[in-house]
Amino acid sequence: MSLSLEIRDRIAILTLDRQDALNALNFALIGEISAKLEQVAASDARGLIVTGAGPKAFCAGADIKELMGRDLMAQKRGAELGQRTFQKIADLEIPSLALINGFCFGGGLEMALGCTFRLAVPKAKMGLPEIKLGLIPGYGGTQRLPRLIGEGRALDMILSGRFVGAEEAERIGLVTKLTETEDPMGEAIAYLAAVTQYGLPALALAKSAVARALDLPVVEGLKIEADLSTLAFNTEDANEGLAAFVEKRPAVFKDR
Repeated sequence: MSLSLEIRDRIAILTLDRQDALNALNFALIGEISAKLEQVAASDARGLIVTGAGPKAFCAGADIKELMGRDLMAQKRGAELGQRTFQKIADLEIPSLALINGFCFGGGLEMALGCTFRLAVPKAKMGLPEIKLGLIPGYGGTQRLPRLIGEGRALDMILSGRFVGAEEAERIGLVTKLTETEDPMGEAIAYLAAVTQYGLPALALAKSAVARALDLPVVEGLKIEADLSTLAFNTEDANEGLAAFVEKRPAVFKDR
């Protein structure tokens, strides 16, 4: 099995397991990821962790041999498959986290960029090395990386194809947080649990508002924020949260 999905404490854990290929992506695996993400979306999971099996790699990128000898339309369909699949991660109403436990290159980094957060072990290395093959990123890297770390830093990584270590990745905003324990998975679960202790409707609305902010002028984004903020006030969780604050007690959210 090259992919597994388990739910632990209402956190879905999606694990790539092609350790002999450093968890590299082939088209069959991308299709499996897409199907598993649909299962996650239909489940009662409150968060998603994506990671790689073994001590070496999160995902070393695309299976290069599979990319050779294909006509232009096949290459385009392949790029669109990767883009659609990683967009499914971004479109989840629940928060997601890439636990980067080693090499994270090419399509692997593009998958991580689709997640809400990225947690990395100190030995992790990340990069988009496609330029070294005469190519450019095709699964979303040219679009998501500059939105995350800025145009200049994104161009530095994409045009040089260089790898960045975990500390630099955290410094430039590519990684949300470095792991601080010898149990990265436990830390990743705890991180998402802290976020998802709040009501899921508000979390989904906040994610949507921030995502739209990246594509619109501020004036238009503020209109959307006002609309989504108004929707949040119309939830039972908002009534509970406001009442709990006034009554000086912990809120008990019910995700509705």
